[in-house]
Amino acid sequence: MTSSPWHGDVSAGVSAWTGESLPDPVLEGPDADPESVARTILLDALTGQARSRRELRDKLAKKGVPDELAEGLLDRFTEVGLVDDEAFARSWVESRQRSRGLARRALAQELRRKGVADETARTALDDLDPAVEEEAARQLVRKKLRSLRGVDRATATRRLAGLLARKGYPAGLAFAVVRDELGAADSDDPSDMMGP
Repeated sequence: MTSSPWHGDVSAGVSAWTGESLPDPVLEGPDADPESVARTILLDALTGQARSRRELRDKLAKKGVPDELAEGLLDRFTEVGLVDDEAFARSWVESRQRSRGLARRALAQELRRKGVADETARTALDDLDPAVEEEAARQLVRKKLRSLRGVDRATATRRLAGLLARKGYPAGLAFAVVRDELGAADSDDPSDMMGP
């Protein structure tokens, strides 16, 4: 007997989270309950990381789960707190800002691609501290500066501003941070000053 690709370790915890139990194993034979299969797909998708409602809906659609069944299960998972776009958006913003140094604009685009409603995304982005965002930009510039030794100031400015633009920082902030960090680098090591 082979195990199903959809049967995961999470099926044991279904009762605790949803109040319903899954047959074990979930997908044995042609008589598998479509709702149980769909529920297991959702639980497997949520194992290890949160996902937006649209991501989960897309995953169910890709596996051939009927829309009506998918929506019903997603509603139930939302009721019990397993699917929460607001919590997902807050977590995503915090994680991606910390790990990748992304600014509001880039984060908003990512959340939109994940299917998070604009209002929900805006609420999560409002929690971002502008000082933390600016410090993240400075860290990105400082890290990149190490690889720009010996490059003239105009080229360094262009490359650093481009880096920040790709991370979603507005031009005004990007150029201010680049100017400050280039000045600090010049004063820290006058023998390695970048050219005009």
